[in-house]
Amino acid sequence: MTVNNKAVLVLDDGRVFVGTSFGAVGQTLGEAVFSTGMSGYQETLTDPSYHGQIVVATAPQIGNTGWNGEDGESRGDKIWVAGYAVRDPSPRASNWRATGTLDDELIRQGVVGIAGIDTRAVVRHLRTAGSMKAGVFSGDALADTDELLARVRSQPSMLGADLAGEVSTDSTYVVDSVGEQRFTVAALDLGIKTNTPRNFAQRGITTHVLPSNTSFDDLSALRPDGVFLSNGPGDPATADHVVEVTRQVIEAGIPLFGICFGNQILGRALGRSTYKMAFGHRGINVPVIDHVTGRVAITAQNHGFALEGEAGEEFDTQFGRAIVSHTCANDGVVEGIKLIDGRAFSVQYHPESAAGPHDAEYLFDQFVDLMAGEGR
Repeated sequence: MTVNNKAVLVLDDGRVFVGTSFGAVGQTLGEAVFSTGMSGYQETLTDPSYHGQIVVATAPQIGNTGWNGEDGESRGDKIWVAGYAVRDPSPRASNWRATGTLDDELIRQGVVGIAGIDTRAVVRHLRTAGSMKAGVFSGDALADTDELLARVRSQPSMLGADLAGEVSTDSTYVVDSVGEQRFTVAALDLGIKTNTPRNFAQRGITTHVLPSNTSFDDLSALRPDGVFLSNGPGDPATADHVVEVTRQVIEAGIPLFGICFGNQILGRALGRSTYKMAFGHRGINVPVIDHVTGRVAITAQNHGFALEGEAGEEFDTQFGRAIVSHTCANDGVVEGIKLIDGRAFSVQYHPESAAGPHDAEYLFDQFVDLMAGEGR
């Protein structure tokens, strides 16, 4: 390491990890979190749900397959993470699909990262102390530790952060169905991943992707067969507008399906509260129990907030009885909720699985059945 390529990761509690610059040089601030996926780093970096977060990769070797023009999960393959911390970045791309290296793409998009640190030690610390404010500094942004720590602590907290509007589309766009169109879905973009409308398209669904601030009147003017609430970043307690639109959708009897942030939105629309988890679920191997069928699915997840509730709990809402339909087998966190009459349901995990297992893809078919009048 030389002075020219030195980088440091500084955590809110004063822990400092010294490594080398990776990607762009400079300063970035965000919440330090870790992802346990052994693959799919491009999908992780381009997932809008990671907006405002410095992602620590638990897999030691990152960048082996480079960067390509196909695997991004956001419009224009935009990288949404605030920063990236890795152990051993590959100096070359070894895959026939690669169009460049990960390091070059991070530089091109101005994403500040750090390499050469003991990511095992960082992750063990975050698992004990919880996700926290952090910063990565290199080049001219370097200073003494007290100064860097002050910068880290001065940033806003993820608790209370209203971020969905920052990642949402500015205007409506349409993803056409593949083959004959069966249904039309209005999708509220709270940070939607590109593989979600792709899954809809494969099932004969045309998706109208709408800005997060869309009103119920504008949404209903599309006369959709169903409404979708997407994944996204930030604190769901700040999303009052989307919660109110969700209530109006349910009241109108339009079939509704939510994923991740959308699960928290539906839960809040049904009167449940949310809370910030200690370090969240971020990976592609999280087991989830479906308490209706007893089936266990291995799922992809990325969330730092969750709904209050217990496995199989039934409760009253202004729209009828609801149930906590899914929980995490590891820690009992709520992973799904639905109205018992079937007209609205959601899950905390990612059935579009990019990257990740395909165990939960059947949920898209369940939404199709609901729109066809077979799911109630």
